[in-house]
Amino acid sequence: MYCPQCGQQQISEQVRYCSRCGFLLEAVTAVLAAGGMVPRYLQPGARPLSPRSKGVRQGAMMMLSTFLVVPVMAIILVGILNGPGEPVGLAAVTLFVGGLLRIIYALMMEDAYPPKENNQMNAYAPPPQFDQTARHVGLPPASVNNTSSWRRPNTSELIRPPSVTENTTRLLDKEDPSNR
Repeated sequence: MYCPQCGQQQISEQVRYCSRCGFLLEAVTAVLAAGGMVPRYLQPGARPLSPRSKGVRQGAMMMLSTFLVVPVMAIILVGILNGPGEPVGLAAVTLFVGGLLRIIYALMMEDAYPPKENNQMNAYAPPPQFDQTARHVGLPPASVNNTSSWRRPNTSELIRPPSVTENTTRLLDKEDPSNR
């Protein structure tokens, strides 16, 4: 893959940012996979909701529906049909407590991040004009210099090692000014 901003060839097809300029390559991959259209999850404000957010919204709607369902149920059941009032109270408690439990479950157990879309392409194929030179090259071409005749030099041949007693002999050769 090549960075569209600086032209740097990337080491892997799975990189998210250009190693030279820091350009966001994941967005380019998503745009190419969508046929040139900006995917929905890259557009501001169009991100899908996470399961946690959906659960909190569902719980809040259940709790708020108590204010609509219970009066309508009371008018129909008690006012028009002259029925008992216990089902109305049971519906009020069930909706309110059920909504509260749904919110608690969403906050404690559900994932906070939205699911990834599977329709995006995982790897970016560079355009043909960039891809022609690097398509079939696994390694760089062989060098012109033949390395088969090269051998490791023997370091003992370079500098003759000093004698073990050489340092002691040097000390004896020096005259001590205090002995004169």
